[in-house]
Order: sequence, then C-alpha cells, then structure tokens
Amino acid sequence: MRHSLRETWSGLRRNLAMTIAVIVTMGVSLSLLGAGLLTSMEVDLAKRSLYDQIEISVFLCTEQTQGGQCEPGKATTDAQRAQIQETLEANPEVDEVIYESKEAAFEEFERVFADSPVLASRTVDDMQDSFRVSLVNPENYEGVVSEAKGLQGVQNVQDLHTVLDPMFKWLATLQWATITMSALLLVAAALQIANTIRMAAFTRRREIGIMRLVGASNLYILLPFLLESLVAGGIGIILAAGAITFGYWFVVVQNAATSITALPWITWGDLGTAILGIAAVGVTLSIVPTLLATRKYLRI
Repeated sequence: MRHSLRETWSGLRRNLAMTIAVIVTMGVSLSLLGAGLLTSMEVDLAKRSLYDQIEISVFLCTEQTQGGQCEPGKATTDAQRAQIQETLEANPEVDEVIYESKEAAFEEFERVFADSPVLASRTVDDMQDSFRVSLVNPENYEGVVSEAKGLQGVQNVQDLHTVLDPMFKWLATLQWATITMSALLLVAAALQIANTIRMAAFTRRREIGIMRLVGASNLYILLPFLLESLVAGGIGIILAAGAITFGYWFVVVQNAATSITALPWITWGDLGTAILGIAAVGVTLSIVPTLLATRKYLRI
C-alpha cells in the first residue's frame, strides 16, 4: 500500500497541470449537473403543488356578456345552468363542482378591491355566476375545458394551465439545457482523466513491465492510477458539492423561500440527494476512464 500511495503522489506531482484541469472541469460539470438535478426537483415539487390547487372556472352568460355559447342579450337560464352542472359532474375527470352565485362573486370582489376606487363602479348585476371545477388529475384538464366551452350558456372557461404550462415548459428547457451542458463537460473531464492516466502509464511503462515480469497482480499495477483519478475526482466532487450547497443556501434559503412563500421549496434533504447523485457520477467517471486507459498495460 505504501508503494501505491508513493506512486500516486508522484503521479499527481508529475502531471500537476493536467490534474488541476481535470479537477476544474469535473467541479464545474458536476456543479451544473447538481444545479440541473435541484432544478428538476423544484420543478416537480412546484408542479405537483400548483396543479393540485388549480380549479377550472366556468363563467356563465349574463345579459351584458358576449362570446362563447351566449345568446345576445340573454343570460344563462336555470335549465341551462342545471344542464351545465349535470354535464360537469358526469365527467370522470371531475372531482367536485361548486356553484358560485353573482352575490358570492360580488362579495369576493368587495373583499379583494376593498381599498380600490374600482369597487364603486361595480354592482351585483355586473358579476357573472360560475362553476368552480376541481379535477381528479389536474394535468388532465384539456378534455374538461373543451367540453365546458361547448355547453350552451357558458361564456368563458378559465384555468391557470394557460399560464403555468408555458412557465413549466421553459423551466424544463432550462433544466435540460443545464444537464446537457454538464454532460458535455463530464465527457470532457472523462477524456482528460483518460489522457492523464494514459500519459502517466506511458511514462511508467518500463516499471510496469518489470512488475509484470515479477508476477505483480493487475490490481497492484492499477491501484496508483486509480488513486490518482479518484483524488482528482474527489476534489472535483467536493468543489461541486460546496458550490451547489452555497447556491442552495443563497438562492433558496436566503431569498426565494422567504420572498415567494406561496411555492413549496426543495429541502436540505433534496440537496443531500443531489450531492449523492453527483458523487456517484464523479466516482464513476474517475474509475471507468482509468480502467479503459490502462487496460493495454495490464496482463490479460
């Protein structure tokens, strides 16, 4: 073991510049990978939370409203209202249907705009009665929205998916862009590790040949090279873990979680999972290129 450690230290000093390049590349790429994993966790958490709270609002016609399935100058009749409710409740994707009258809508309007001059310009007759629809699976909303829009007496169907879907789409794009960039850098790090180890093995080819002649095992020959790559990879993992920990503390704990309280945020446990993930990737990328780069120097 003493020989392996001595050879490892000698190899690190001999290839110091390449080792530093491997550490930097590994640290940056693993940091990006960790950021992508944390972003993915946050997107999934926020999506589940927000979608579970989403309700579809089906607004009915009044004498003043136009568009949709409204007849000009006519409000939704009692028969149409009953038919709308019956149709919505019969849909298997619907969990609950709640009717909100004009009076209830006006009370909510008064509460929201209590300190606004807009309040004086509205009366109960200006409000629309509506149905609030909760879904079994909020992500399967398109069928319910399409059906509700075609019902007689419905002026408009409103849901937050039109706002949330593009937002989550761009967040997913950002997430995959980060992971893709980290993957490219990880490939570069793997190639650097393989090249560094190949150069180290080449400079020691005479010593390796002697060890093979005296019957040294493959593990004995390979161990210094594995330790070299693991040391470089380990330092890169530590740097990446420190970077994403600081990023999580500064971005989420100190800022986002305190200023945007309506959203759930990933926890320290999620950060730990991400660190374990990048550690597993870092160790794998340290070992595999080393085995490939030194295979021709080992006895088959």
